Amino acid sequence: MDKWVLLEHEVYNAKSKDIHYDFLVENGIDCLTWKFLKLPLLNQASIEISKQPNHRLIWLSRIEHELSDNRGFVKRIDHGIFKNVSTDLDCENYRFILDGELLYGLFEISANSCRLSKSY
Repeated sequence: MDKWVLLEHEVYNAKSKDIHYDFLVENGIDCLTWKFLKLPLLNQASIEISKQPNHRLIWLSRIEHELSDNRGFVKRIDHGIFKNVSTDLDCENYRFILDGELLYGLFEISANSCRLSKSY
């Protein structure tokens, strides 16, 4: 338990390819999941994030995967172990200490925004 993963999700459209990122945090039976359009940068302004339906645990171990029905392609770009410094994992506000290469430090989610900072 306490695994997290950052996935780059390419979504295929008729004329283009859109990219977003999925951030998943292990929650026992599945993964809490959020989507954002750009990566948060350390000690920079908050970015927009949106809660998504929980994802299956299999996504914590997949490195690359072609989605069914031509819905796109997903690849893992960062992962690690998190420490939850929130009061619980069942609210709108979360605080995780992450140990990744792209996401490291204190990752805070508050409603529809997130921020990554070194101080915790």
